[in-house]
Amino acid sequence: MENILLEIKNLHAGIDDKEILKGINLTVRAGEVHAIMGPNGSGKSTLSSVLVGNPAFTVTEGAVTYRGKDLLALSPEDRSREGLFLSFQYPVEIPGVSMVNFMRAAVNAHREYNREEPVSATDFLKMMREKREIVGMDSKLASRSVNEGFSGGEKKRNEIFQMAMLSPRLSILDETDSGLDIDALRVVANGVNKLKTPDNATIVITHYQRLLDYIKPDVVHVLYKGRIVKTAGPEFAPELEKKGYDWLKDDIL
Repeated sequence: MENILLEIKNLHAGIDDKEILKGINLTVRAGEVHAIMGPNGSGKSTLSSVLVGNPAFTVTEGAVTYRGKDLLALSPEDRSREGLFLSFQYPVEIPGVSMVNFMRAAVNAHREYNREEPVSATDFLKMMREKREIVGMDSKLASRSVNEGFSGGEKKRNEIFQMAMLSPRLSILDETDSGLDIDALRVVANGVNKLKTPDNATIVITHYQRLLDYIKPDVVHVLYKGRIVKTAGPEFAPELEKKGYDWLKDDIL
C-alpha cells in the first residue's frame, strides 16, 4: 500500500451545475503508466482539471488522496509543489516572460516549499542544458518567451521539458498527442519514457492508440459518460482502436 500515489474514490464533479464525472474510482501506484481513453465528452479533460484544482469545476462527492494527503483540500499551487504536473492539451503563450525566468521561478518555488536552498544561476543553466537534451529542445526556444510563436509540436515538447525540470511524482498528459505529426510524437514520447522512474507515475489521456505505441501503459481504462467502464492491460488499447467504443455498451449498461 505504501507505493500508492493517487487514489480516487467515487469522484463526482461538474461545471455550471452539469455533472460530468459520475463516480470515478482509480488507483495509481509509483512506477506505473495508466492510459485513460474515451470519446469526446466522456470526462477525460474534466478529470485532469479536477485533479490539478481548476476552480471552474466543482467536486460534489467523493475523495482523492495523493501521497497520503487530501488532494482536494490543497490549493492548485500546493498540488504542483507536492509533485503533481499537468501537460496541457492546448499550452498557453505567455508573452514577455522568458522560459529561463519562468522555469527558474517554478523550480525555486518547489525548492522553497520543500525547504531547500534556491538553485544557483550556474547550476540552473546546467540543469536546463541537461533537460533540453532529453526532449531535443533547441536552445533558442528556451531563451524565448514561454510558447510565444512556437509551433504545436514545439509547445508540446516544451511541456515535456517543463516536466523534466520539475521532476514531478505524478504527471498527467492531457491529449499530448493532439495535433502532433509522427516525428514530434516520437520525440515527445521518448522524453516521457526517459523521465519514468520507479518512484513516479504517469496518467496518459488520449483518444488514440498511436501514442501508446510509444508510451507503453501498464493499465488501460475506458472513460465513458463520466465513469470508468472498463479496465484492462496494455493489449486492450489496439483492440479498442480497432473496434471503437460502441461495442462496450454491454459493459456500460
